[in-house]
Amino acid sequence: MNICVFLSAAELDERYTRPAREFAELLGKGGHTLVWGGSESGLMKVVADGVAEAGGRLTGVSVDFLAAKARVVTAPDEMVIAKDLAERKALLLEKSDAVVIMVGGTGTLDEATEILELKKHGKTDKPIVLLNSEGFYDGLKEQFRRMEDEGFLPIPLTDLVFFAEEPVGALAYLEESRGVE
Repeated sequence: MNICVFLSAAELDERYTRPAREFAELLGKGGHTLVWGGSESGLMKVVADGVAEAGGRLTGVSVDFLAAKARVVTAPDEMVIAKDLAERKALLLEKSDAVVIMVGGTGTLDEATEILELKKHGKTDKPIVLLNSEGFYDGLKEQFRRMEDEGFLPIPLTDLVFFAEEPVGALAYLEESRGVE
């Protein structure tokens, strides 16, 4: 499976790098390909390193103004440089079978809301997991529940996104959703 991971390029505390490393190892050992923002810094680097070390493949999609921070890869891995953020998001989604949203800032939130909006309108059927490391997304989860309760979501929240508290649950959900054994 090609698994897109939206996450931060910031240097973060161990409470966030530990689950990211764990997910990366599971992804790589499972023979999956990481599709990610291509950065060679912060949490993005942690995940890319973990996948590569565990034997998985990498497909990076950086953006022109961040190309200097992109990871240098060799075949069979791939790095694409998009002209802008809109093209980057489109390519990330085009190259993936599933999406995991990890901890991040405004860029991660932008990517997350776009894929969720596409799913809400039936424009994608990709499974989406929000990896809620250390309760980082508890507030967002509560907001989504309020949106559902008050009629803002035309589909059940459980059809929109799966909330996983641990990396193993995130990957298990994706593999089950896609029929991977």
